Amino acid sequence: MMHRTRFFWIPALVYLLPFTVIAAGNQTGKTPPNILIIMADDATYNDLPLYGGTNVKTPHIDQLAEEGLAFNRAFLSMSMCVPCRAELYTGMYPVRTGVCWNHVPARTGLLSIVQHLGKYGYRTGLAGKVHASPVSVFPFEMVEGIERDCVSETAAYDDRELARFINRSEDPFCLVAALVVPHIPWTVGDPSHFDPSLVDLPPYLADTPETRKEFTRYLAEIEVLDQQVGSLLAMLEETGKAGNTLVIFTSEQGAQLPSCKWTNWNTGVHTAFVVRWPGKIKPGKRTDALIQYADVLPTLIEAAGGDPGEGVFDGSSFLKVLFGKSDEHREYAYFMHNNIPEGPPYPIRSVTDGTYHYIRNLRPENLYIEKHVAARMPLNPYWDSWMWAAWEDGHALAMLQRYMVRPPEQLYRLDTDPDEMKDLAEDKEHSDALERLSKELDRWMVLQGDPGASIDNKTVWEEARDGNHFLPVGQDR
Repeated sequence: MMHRTRFFWIPALVYLLPFTVIAAGNQTGKTPPNILIIMADDATYNDLPLYGGTNVKTPHIDQLAEEGLAFNRAFLSMSMCVPCRAELYTGMYPVRTGVCWNHVPARTGLLSIVQHLGKYGYRTGLAGKVHASPVSVFPFEMVEGIERDCVSETAAYDDRELARFINRSEDPFCLVAALVVPHIPWTVGDPSHFDPSLVDLPPYLADTPETRKEFTRYLAEIEVLDQQVGSLLAMLEETGKAGNTLVIFTSEQGAQLPSCKWTNWNTGVHTAFVVRWPGKIKPGKRTDALIQYADVLPTLIEAAGGDPGEGVFDGSSFLKVLFGKSDEHREYAYFMHNNIPEGPPYPIRSVTDGTYHYIRNLRPENLYIEKHVAARMPLNPYWDSWMWAAWEDGHALAMLQRYMVRPPEQLYRLDTDPDEMKDLAEDKEHSDALERLSKELDRWMVLQGDPGASIDNKTVWEEARDGNHFLPVGQDR
């Protein structure tokens, strides 16, 4: 099948020469676990049955959850590919890594999962989508076998090279299997498995025939996602190393649909997150512990027998949660959005305590425009149908307005309204929560050195893209 030309560019990301970290070895005397991180690409968490989805079956993801621990409140700080992966691989928030926008490299001199786990004898490889640069910060060993181009019309998968990587040495491995489904274009899988007229559309989508057709294509890619997850887990069993491998599955950010990816809404920043570790994690459990991608690397370091240290990461280890010793972790999770280069400036910051979610739109006078959603009709043929329907379809008009015209502040209850359809910001009954979370967001922004709206700027983004990052408050050049 023909491959489409990329519609974005990432510097120094793909087809890198293999690089193996020389390890210092585990200093604890314990046998560290192998690590397999399986990442989906743009899968809205609650489209999966594990989190209430009703349209598509995912037996392999469900089985993984039955064998491990599923997190009900797992988040990432930015709902776009490059920033969220930088957070996952470094344990740091976007301002600290410098990856405050899509398609920019991290600050040079930072350390990532490769170097941190290398201290404990790990060789760390990445198969599939990369979206992390520069190589000096992310010196993954490139492992072939999974499609790397997230906008390919195919989703190539062959796990033989992955198995070779796993079996090549007795040293512990960390392998990131970064799948490219269900990222657009939705061209793999079989949409005929779904009847568009019977699909249960999320409430934040306008109900048009075009939307229903595209949504079935997206669901078909979730089926492929589940099949590839199953193949990866079967491959791991065949290597004989599944018994001592900590497996993480995460759905990344929400789908490339209005109100999901490229937003701070729950359906953008909430991620599916499952951990299996035979003999260590009690199977079939769920937890309400609040975690964020920044917490993952410190957790893996502690699981490997190491010490994450104080002040090294923005996140902290949730190993006690994995071991069932606690059902709590962090008090708040934090989010940011800078719209450049995905559209005109529209900076957003937000925070959640797991129950309430407070969103602050820093430029509410602007229209929110995300160019891939609203301006690429070959890839999003549903959008113009929303516009056409809006003159007589009240829900279509309301969803267009919800997406493009936003107030300065928004407040939602995630426990009763996970799709965030009822804004409580003007409701006096919830004013205490709004004030508390607003103050917490102010505190976090100051702590991070986040100047706010001024960084959602084309010139600043271009400088960061070229490696000339702005500096947080108090940081010397």
